[in-house]
Formats: sequence, structure tokens, C-alpha cells
Amino acid sequence: MANVRIQEAASYRLDEIYLYTRNKWGTPQADRYINGLFEAFSKIETREVVSRPVPADLGVEGFFFRYEKHVVYWRRLSNGDIGIVTVLHERMHQIDRFREEFETWSSTPGK
Repeated sequence: MANVRIQEAASYRLDEIYLYTRNKWGTPQADRYINGLFEAFSKIETREVVSRPVPADLGVEGFFFRYEKHVVYWRRLSNGDIGIVTVLHERMHQIDRFREEFETWSSTPGK
């Protein structure tokens, strides 16, 4: 079974999501939401979450799925693992933010 690897941009976004949720609705809700995201990540390999391919016109290979108010972008890494590239709120300008974070991640040596 493939491992799930949280890339730098996704890690930053997860921290932001946790802090925002904790500040707005409290620690128990923040814990539930983040744990739910990680449970969804673990279901990518078994296809228990429905992922769709990133549109070809964006010029990157990857997939995405919705988790409540967020969209999770991921890709298959060269070793077969799953790389969580970023997690964006549904109201964020998805295409520009997505391209920026995929390009940053793709230019990292060894990816």
C-alpha cells in the first residue's frame, strides 16, 4: 500500500485550516476537521474517496477531491506514494493558487 506524503504547501495549508477552525469554532472542531482530512487522505489508495483528474489544460498531472469546504489536490509520486500537493478552501481562486503550488512542488529536487 502506498504511503501518503504531505508536501510543503499542503502542510502549510493544513496548519492554516487548523488554526482558523480552532479560533472560530474551538479545538474539538479543529481536531475533528483535520482528522477527517487525514482519514480522507488515507482513502485515496483504496478509492474510497472519489478523485477526478486535474483538467489537462492546466498542464500538470494530478487529481483532486472535495472534503467538506476544501479541495484536496494530490499526485502519484515516482515511487508510487501519494503526494498531497495542497488543500484549498472552495472560495480560494483555485486555478492560480493550484498552478503556483504545483509548480513550486514540481521544481523541488527529487520529486
